[in-house]
Amino acid sequence: MILTAARSGETRRLSWGEVDLAAALWTIPAERMKAGRLHRVPLAAPALAILAAVRPDCAGPSDLVFPSRAETPISDMARAMVLRGADPNGFTIHRFRSSFRGWVTEETDFPGVLAEAALAHLVGDETARAYRRGDTLEKRRHLMDA
Repeated sequence: MILTAARSGETRRLSWGEVDLAAALWTIPAERMKAGRLHRVPLAAPALAILAAVRPDCAGPSDLVFPSRAETPISDMARAMVLRGADPNGFTIHRFRSSFRGWVTEETDFPGVLAEAALAHLVGDETARAYRRGDTLEKRRHLMDA
């Protein structure tokens, strides 16, 4: 999650059909996005390494990347337990996205609009959004690599 700045539900329901390892790209369908718009996520090398490590040889497009034992999306509670075991000091899944946004603002020279695009937030008024056709994918790729 932290390597993609995606929401918990988006990553919990991630399927192999959404991932293009060769293009280093995750395409989240509109119906799984909060804003109801398709969202492309550039995958940095550490994210690709995790995906390559967990990909089974016979993964189908509808197979979940991170399934539970019941082959359903892993629960937020299961993820919280992993974090609690890794760091009992209180890191939570909820704070990953706000930490990402703060990091971009405080620690990098990337413009805030790129951070907002990485978080799949709508930026600007309706008119400004109507004229913005691209999704700044290549610029966001540099951000996610950082």
